[in-house]
Amino acid sequence: MSPLVWYDLFLFVLLFGVYVYIFATARITNLHKVYFLFHGLMMLWPFCQFAIVLSDNPGWQLFYVTLSFVAVSLLGSGWLLLTIFITGYADRLGTKRVMLLFVPAIIAAIGVVINPANWFVTPLEGGYVERAYGPWFWVVMVVLVSYFVASLFILFGALRASDKSPTIKKQVKITLWGIFVLAVFAAIDALLNVVLRAWIPFIIPGLTSLGIFLSDLFFVYVIKRYNVFDLVSIAHEDVINTIPYGILVLDENETIIEANKASRSFMDLYVGDCFDMEAFLGSVRVEGDSRSFLDQYRQKENALSQIEVIVEERDMERHFILQTSPIIDHYQMPLGHLLTFQDVSQERYYVKEMNRQNEMLQERNHALDRIRQELSEANLKLEELALTDSLTHCYNRRYLTQQLTHEVITNVHYKTPFSLLLLDIDYFKAINDRYGHVIGDEVLYRTAQAVKQSIRETDILTRYGGEEFMIYLPHTERQLAQKIAERVRLSVESNLMAVDHEVGQVSITISIGILSIEDFECDDVPDNPEGYLTQLFAAVDKGLYQAKQNGRNRVEFAELKRGVS
Repeated sequence: MSPLVWYDLFLFVLLFGVYVYIFATARITNLHKVYFLFHGLMMLWPFCQFAIVLSDNPGWQLFYVTLSFVAVSLLGSGWLLLTIFITGYADRLGTKRVMLLFVPAIIAAIGVVINPANWFVTPLEGGYVERAYGPWFWVVMVVLVSYFVASLFILFGALRASDKSPTIKKQVKITLWGIFVLAVFAAIDALLNVVLRAWIPFIIPGLTSLGIFLSDLFFVYVIKRYNVFDLVSIAHEDVINTIPYGILVLDENETIIEANKASRSFMDLYVGDCFDMEAFLGSVRVEGDSRSFLDQYRQKENALSQIEVIVEERDMERHFILQTSPIIDHYQMPLGHLLTFQDVSQERYYVKEMNRQNEMLQERNHALDRIRQELSEANLKLEELALTDSLTHCYNRRYLTQQLTHEVITNVHYKTPFSLLLLDIDYFKAINDRYGHVIGDEVLYRTAQAVKQSIRETDILTRYGGEEFMIYLPHTERQLAQKIAERVRLSVESNLMAVDHEVGQVSITISIGILSIEDFECDDVPDNPEGYLTQLFAAVDKGLYQAKQNGRNRVEFAELKRGVS
């Protein structure tokens, strides 16, 4: 047996050694699984090439040839998948895309296994040590080259991508060298041992095996130099340990299989310890229905449950929101629990402080409301004092002016009739001179009370000045105004007032001027309300003057001069 036969076995042993090295020194991730698939396919080629020569049975020789080319057929798909993981595009893969990725390789492998009409391989000299390849061999080569071209396309795309880190681009460059080495050795093997087989009297074994081994060294360098396999695990540990929440992962027996650093700040539990949820809830204060929470926890339903627990430490309390959710597999079978402890002590302190501040604010608001109410009442009293005559308790002239400024203009606008009565106590100066000002003031008060009893609730009585009073009669025409004026006059005349200075009673009379506005045919809304109101007062004053001139204790009408606004 030629010593060259052992060459492929030697390369197989080297590849197996690399396989064991990677398996022993790296953590298992999805990228590991892809690499081990790829590496296993690479190992099959040199092993089968060695086994073909070692066996004298043509059937076993065909089996090893078939197995080696099935491995080669699948090697391209494994290479492409590994390339996708190395370039960081694995997140774009789905189940359907992975299946489609393997379809050409599987078709090529099926053709190799079936070998219809010896389209793939034909034995020479009674065995498969010397063999001839048919058209299906070239189909396999085309599929393999297609996978390598696709890998090159992805690798060069990653080099040009602006979102790829310099580390990934370095990995891609080294991987390209690995592809180049394998392609060169495989091409030389195909050229010398297949295409030029008729012109070369001997076979050069192990070229493809050597290319596979050398290319695998490039991949191993990328994996170990840049920690490609460890990156996911390291990132996982960094993330879970930097999360401020306490995290516990329990298996189905409630044994802790992972605990982050934050969880150790409030509980003395480590990986491998048993976490008894009922005992834990019994050792802390619970805000909420702990029994219902425990039932949901034990039922392991696919739902999130939470409760607030209070852990007492020395002279302080720490509040945590404990959330639990079951870990289930693809068949909805529970595998364990994920527990998170969110420290909300600061939030609870702020809430408590805010409630205290709110109570203080409410007390202050109540005090301010009381002060505001007192001020409002005082303002009402001041306003009443400002608009009310203190002697007669009637409205004063200021109030009358404010009311009529708006009301009269509205009446004119909507052509609503209204009237004004201006009354004056007859010979009031004589009463003051005879009885004194105290009695005079009493006469004014008693007169105002008598007038109030004679007018309607909607009418407005005001002390116009001195012994004069004015009454505003809304919605009142000339005839009704005269009736009201006569009623007022008679009420005052019959109002006898006792005095202290002499036996008997004092009887007074009043004179009244009436101004009724009911004809609006020529009246427009005045441009100057204050001036219009002054004209009304002047007109009704003329009516009062006429009543005094005609003998007092009587009613006289006044007329408003038209065309004045």
